[in-house]
Amino acid sequence: MDIRPANPAEAVVFKALKWTWPFYFVGALYVVGPILAWSLAALAFLSLYLGPAIRADLRARGPVPGAVWLWFAGMGVMLIALWVGHLDWGLGTKQTIKSSIGWAKGWALLALFPFVGSVLPIRREVLIRAQCIVGLWTLCLTPILFIAPQIGLPERLFTSPLKAIGGPGPEYFSVFLFTWDPSSWTPRWQFYAPWSPFAALLGVLQVCFALEEKSIKWRSIGIAAGITMILLSKSRMGMIGLVACTVGPRMLPLLLKGWAWQVLAGITASLAVVGTYLLQALKDGVAAFKGARADSTRVRETLQRIAGERWENEAYWFGHGTVQPGAHVVEFMPIGSHHTWWGLLFVKGLVGMLALLVPLAYQTLLALTDAARGPRGRLPLAVMMTIILLSFGENLEIEAYMLWPGLMILGIHAAEMSRDARARRQGHVQAAGPALVAAPGR
Repeated sequence: MDIRPANPAEAVVFKALKWTWPFYFVGALYVVGPILAWSLAALAFLSLYLGPAIRADLRARGPVPGAVWLWFAGMGVMLIALWVGHLDWGLGTKQTIKSSIGWAKGWALLALFPFVGSVLPIRREVLIRAQCIVGLWTLCLTPILFIAPQIGLPERLFTSPLKAIGGPGPEYFSVFLFTWDPSSWTPRWQFYAPWSPFAALLGVLQVCFALEEKSIKWRSIGIAAGITMILLSKSRMGMIGLVACTVGPRMLPLLLKGWAWQVLAGITASLAVVGTYLLQALKDGVAAFKGARADSTRVRETLQRIAGERWENEAYWFGHGTVQPGAHVVEFMPIGSHHTWWGLLFVKGLVGMLALLVPLAYQTLLALTDAARGPRGRLPLAVMMTIILLSFGENLEIEAYMLWPGLMILGIHAAEMSRDARARRQGHVQAAGPALVAAPGR
């Protein structure tokens, strides 16, 4: 099945996604994401503003869905929390401007890409096929990446001059063949991500997209590429995501089946007999999971504890405004990093945390309800599950530039559900029409 872009918006999205690896080779991925978001958002706004006056293949799908407005509201509150936090801690105009630009390249993307997907006529199939093409690149390059540490090639090839535009760190503009794991001194691969755990979650998204591909050839390529990324990144979170984010959305329709509830009742009753043994096995599994990378677990838990204590005692409502340097006990990792929720509480306080939680919860509810009804909601739910899983080990705002295909799927799905709701309302009005007309003659 040949899939070709049907309009300029689809062409831009298709090329930007399938050229992921070439962009990575020049250290441009961190630049491409925000540029794509703001330029396509401008086109979406123009499509809404011009209405029928714009060319037919760029006309808006319909009104902006409520879920997208909620994302805009949440990310707007996030910016206000940033400003208040900077003002409270006297961080100065220069730092406030710098952080606001960071917001435009990070948090803002969580609203802009769903907005683009909900307004512009971009098909799911185009995004899915382009993601599978990225998978083909990955499979072709993996042998080179795999043998690199065996033949003595360097970890980092170079850092792009594009780092001069500013960003979270040089790793976002660097080209890596692999990295050495300091805890075991064995190689790990991060592919086109800035570090290995993030690459694993991108691999999970790769598999979730590929599962929706109609072509067996491209579906097989996409799944193989995603599993390769998860395995070679050696990430525990990636292994969890591979199972949870692929199986979970496909099991959800069982909630509407009577026999599934009967099976669940039987399993629940059996827990009275084997529950103690299962609980102990679960505890042992969690201990083994944490022990697999004990140093990483210790650093993350310490960072979270420090962030929580300082948020509660020093900056409850609007946070500290920015991350702060960590001590030797956390290997000098910044306080407020490595966890979206503790990071938000530390940097933007309770207000900032709620600004993300509310739209995230609403979008997840939309995906859950639709996935329970049919296959349309499977990919959006898989994307939401991956984002939620990612939020407990990474900072979403500095990784949104790589999550944009999934974020665009969320916008497309919100538009589909909004269209269905409008159709139901119109159906009710049309059904009620004859009764209203006939009523006076009774």
